[in-house]
Amino acid sequence: MARIGIEAAGMRFVAETNPEAPKTVAAFTRLLPYRQKIIHVRWSGEGCWIPLGDFELGVGFENHTSHPSVGDILFYPGGYSETEIILAYGSCSFASKMGPLAGNHFLTIVEGKEQLRALGNKVLWQGAQDIAFELL
Repeated sequence: MARIGIEAAGMRFVAETNPEAPKTVAAFTRLLPYRQKIIHVRWSGEGCWIPLGDFELGVGFENHTSHPSVGDILFYPGGYSETEIILAYGSCSFASKMGPLAGNHFLTIVEGKEQLRALGNKVLWQGAQDIAFELL
């Protein structure tokens, strides 16, 4: 498993890649270092997301779930809704205006998890924040 450093809203996290999503991990790590904006989810509960529109990572579904645990990061390859990355910081049921969705669980935060609620609250109350991913 590779380790990915994540910096979001001035907070630092370390995530490990999930061996049960090898195609998603391989495609995402080719993008590193990767910078974006993260915003609060609309329908999924306590989570933040990176909307990616019609971006194609070139992967389908693997190791997908609708119910990420705290610290799980999912990649949704598109279809019923736009392509996106979602990070659960609390109770989360991945969905869109079209209904339930499932995303590939490809990263899990293993360090800094205690800061996730603060990240979620900051994004909720202060709006879009910078997020960066890099290979450690």
